[in-house]
Amino acid sequence: MMDLDPRGPAGAGPIRVAIVDDHPVVREGTAALLGAQPGLRIVGTAASLEEAAPLLDPARVDVLLLDIRLGAQSGLTLLAAATPRPAVVVLTAYDYPQYAAAARRLGAAGFVVKTAPVAELVEAIRCAAAGGLAFGCAPDAAAATLSRREREVVRLVADGRSNDEIGAALGITTKTVEGHLRRLFERLGAQSRTELATRAVREGWLEVP
Repeated sequence: MMDLDPRGPAGAGPIRVAIVDDHPVVREGTAALLGAQPGLRIVGTAASLEEAAPLLDPARVDVLLLDIRLGAQSGLTLLAAATPRPAVVVLTAYDYPQYAAAARRLGAAGFVVKTAPVAELVEAIRCAAAGGLAFGCAPDAAAATLSRREREVVRLVADGRSNDEIGAALGITTKTVEGHLRRLFERLGAQSRTELATRAVREGWLEVP
């Protein structure tokens, strides 16, 4: 992790940017690209939520670029818990509407996919530093509104449990489980339990707070 810039609160000078990403090549490459941009200064990097703790001080960091999948950890956990904090722009390889919706709901200032042009990321950083919002992926409310109970049901479906087993594990009737699954199939366009489970794992539905 790089040392933080000890400069005082933001207001003059370059925008102070920090990066949280568990892939060294991505983290260092992004830092190099952004550090070469006029008006931006990289003041810190981290590979995990634990290392990110010093980067959450808004007196030292103006904009925090935050990956969602950090090994076994989720950047959304930090986004949900950290306060006060700098403006956060989620920078992810996963262009999933539910991620964008969760990021916005949890207070992120922006959402940019890693395949976006550097100019788009720079604009999102500048927008976030100015107090605005920059979402390169439009949030999809339908895909992002799984309730706590629905996530529990889907997680057990992904574990291969039957409806009877899911009901017993959650203390609800099999008929209630069937009702949850029917509504999930209709709302999310899934055609089978296998498709529901596969999409849940692949698209990170179970990671969204």
